[in-house]
Amino acid sequence: MVGFTLVAMALMWVAASAWRNRLRVTASVGFLSAALFLTASLLLGAITVGIHGYRAFTEEAVAATIKTEPIGPHHFRATVTLADNSLHMFDLMGDAVYVDAHVLKWRPMGTLLGLETVYELDRIAGRYQSLADEQRQERTVFSLAANKPFDAFDLARRYWVLRPFVDAEYGSATFITATAPGGRTYEVRVSTTGLLVRPSGTR
Repeated sequence: MVGFTLVAMALMWVAASAWRNRLRVTASVGFLSAALFLTASLLLGAITVGIHGYRAFTEEAVAATIKTEPIGPHHFRATVTLADNSLHMFDLMGDAVYVDAHVLKWRPMGTLLGLETVYELDRIAGRYQSLADEQRQERTVFSLAANKPFDAFDLARRYWVLRPFVDAEYGSATFITATAPGGRTYEVRVSTTGLLVRPSGTR
């Protein structure tokens, strides 16, 4: 981003000099090139802000540890420790804990700019075992995403100019029972094929 901005400033200086010397075509090309590099710099800045809260991964990473504790029929508490060690507690209705995530996979142009595949957990919810319960019973859903002015995942879906840089069609979800007596602890892992959940301590 800094490099693009510096190049844009240099091109602006060259274009201004050419304009003073009445080299109109050269000046116009310089101004247009400067605008292009400045636009690229702003785009990279938007991506940088938009992926706040996302974390890079290569093959597989622990995205969160979740401890479930039944506290009533179709009712349990989920204690979530995220990868940044922040702790969150949620009272959820259902028989299973459900988690989903956004995954940003950069296209070759984005990779050339040094951007890595990143993920962010998006939501946690309770899930009923029975479809009838899922349709009729109380639903509970909470956000796991970091607060930010805008999200690169949403921006990439909304604006075509970002599509050469990022693939934002990739979402993933997983769930596991939360009704075990005494509670259990699980690891939510993110891999190149999506989310998966395992009992804590297993590979």
